[in-house]
Amino acid sequence: MSKKTNDVILEAKGITKRFPGVLANDQVDLKLHKSEILALLGENGAGKSTLMNMLYGLYHPDEGEIWIKGEKATMTNPKDAIDCGIGMVHQHFQLVPVMTVAENVMLGSEVTKGGGRLNIREAERQVLALSQKYGLEVDPTAVVEDLPVGTQQRVEIIKALYRKAEILILDEPTAVLTPQEATELFRIMKELTAQGVSIIFITHKLKEVLAVADSVAVLRGGKMVGTADPQKSTETSLAELMVGRKVILQVEKDEADPTDVVLRVEDLHVRDDRNQITVEGVDLEVRAGEIVGIAGVQGNGQRELVEALTGLRPIESGRVVIDGHVCTHATPREITELGVAHIPEDREKHGLVMAYSIADNMVLNRYYQAPFANGPIMNQDAVDEQGAELVTAFDVRTPSIHTSARSLSG
Repeated sequence: MSKKTNDVILEAKGITKRFPGVLANDQVDLKLHKSEILALLGENGAGKSTLMNMLYGLYHPDEGEIWIKGEKATMTNPKDAIDCGIGMVHQHFQLVPVMTVAENVMLGSEVTKGGGRLNIREAERQVLALSQKYGLEVDPTAVVEDLPVGTQQRVEIIKALYRKAEILILDEPTAVLTPQEATELFRIMKELTAQGVSIIFITHKLKEVLAVADSVAVLRGGKMVGTADPQKSTETSLAELMVGRKVILQVEKDEADPTDVVLRVEDLHVRDDRNQITVEGVDLEVRAGEIVGIAGVQGNGQRELVEALTGLRPIESGRVVIDGHVCTHATPREITELGVAHIPEDREKHGLVMAYSIADNMVLNRYYQAPFANGPIMNQDAVDEQGAELVTAFDVRTPSIHTSARSLSG
């Protein structure tokens, strides 16, 4: 574990935040000690990200106070938080893909030389020094879009350290990582705290909490319901604190009894965005009633394979048959009408229209069909009725079907 001290470096007192129809945080108290890894645990919609966004100045609390190193702080924007020594790494990275690591890190805090010109060499030197100091292993001259996700996350951490962060907030940091990358992140977190950095990491993964945290705070329904010592806790005890009832973590699964082949892929070849063959000679069968997992480190063709099967990416060669229909060159709409659904890896960019209402998003793949459309005219009553049914059936936590998708918890 890290070298946690008794010195409180950050304290939130009575933090309350309301959104239309939602009490996101309700009189929340939280303490972070110097050199501590604090896990903020809770279900989706518990208020974890909202609380952290207030500590980082993205939201403003309606009630309550934030104290840093024993002094009251006012976070009107992220710059105030940065000036107080707080850095945050979001689930969706805030990087410019076509820029280098050093350019991304210095963006907004540029190093200049005579005549106001950028001193990129000095920035590269500083980034390399930070990388070596904390064991982050990042090349300052590498272009961000060429880096695997785990390395991009390290760039975000370096960005915060470059701005002198003493408190680091990690929002669901392992959501996009492979198990190996997650293990490496935990090593980095422990190295950071060993050198005096304090960390809050948001998660709902219980194994992670037990593996790396010094202490745990649990949010449920916007309220702080308790704290725990990971060394004295189990996955079951933490889960029960999260949900407020007894839980069974081991799910009994019936033996699969698959029947007919509903998807057949033969000798599939697909190119990536750089026109390189990234899916090469793939054969695959999926039968009705079975779950087929496709494993691999991110960036090895999984996304291109799925996009090819759903009509979003052209197929170079090979054959795709869905429920007896040859779909090698079918459109996304044709494939959707055969009963194929696609949940993309980036729900904000490719899955939802964030500014649209929840109800409107729920009919995006069939808005042109009855009863949702009558010719060119949308039947909003039918859209709303369907939205209400799905919100109830799938327990979508929202005050209204007319709320924008942007307001939902991850």
